Amino acid sequence: QVQLVESGGGLVQAGGSLRLSCAASGRTFSSYAMGWFRQAPGKEREFVAGISWGGSSTLYADSVKGRFTISRDNAKNTVYLQMNNLKPEDTALYYCAADYSIVIVTTSEGYEYWGQGTQVTVSS
Repeated sequence: QVQLVESGGGLVQAGGSLRLSCAASGRTFSSYAMGWFRQAPGKEREFVAGISWGGSSTLYADSVKGRFTISRDNAKNTVYLQMNNLKPEDTALYYCAADYSIVIVTTSEGYEYWGQGTQVTVSS
C-alpha cells in the first residue's frame, strides 16, 4: 500500500516557476515508477512526466518537454516536478501516481495509487 500527498501548487504568472512535491508513505517507494498527471476543467486527465524506480529514466509529454523536470529522492520517499516557464495552458489539478513497474507507463490506467492533487493556476 502506498499513500501519496502532493504539495507545492499555487497561483503564478505566466513565465514563472513552481516545484511540486509528492510525499509517499511505505517502505517500498523505491520499487515504484512514479508519474505526474494533470487534469484541466472539462478535459481528460493527461500524462505529464514519469520517472523509473531508480530515477535513471524519465519521460515527458511533448507539451512540457524542456520546461518541466521530474526527479525523485528515494531516501525521502519523495518525487518532484520542477515546472519552469509556465503557461496559462498548464493550469490544472496535478496528481502524482505510483506504479509497481520497472517501466514508465503513460496511461492513467497503469497506475495503482494516486494522490488527491494540487492545484496549479497560471495567469496570463
